[in-house]
Amino acid sequence: MSSNPINLAVRFLLEIFSLAIIGIWGWKQSDNWERYVFAISLPDIAAVIWGTFAVPNDPSRSGNAPVPISGLVRLCIEFLFFGFATLALYNMESNYLSLALAAVVLVHYGFSYHRVYWLLTK
Repeated sequence: MSSNPINLAVRFLLEIFSLAIIGIWGWKQSDNWERYVFAISLPDIAAVIWGTFAVPNDPSRSGNAPVPISGLVRLCIEFLFFGFATLALYNMESNYLSLALAAVVLVHYGFSYHRVYWLLTK
């Protein structure tokens, strides 16, 4: 399974954009000191989950798996990660941006069908 560098760059940008959205959403959840906690901790938690749970030898990642999981579980984590970012945009009344993010994520996974198939067989 080969990974197209352009698709990997799109994936990286989707990850960064999603983490930023999660942080902004956390900031908007409170007008008190809690906004700092939410804005920092929510993207940190998402990034730790994203980086920790991996399928061993996934060529779209480093290949390392600090906590090895099955491909189906990894796809679920990715779905929840991008889905949360999409719903956060929608919750912040950025309907068109949420639709755009969902569309780009779906197109990305469409171009990554070899990886999706590989994950489903692991």
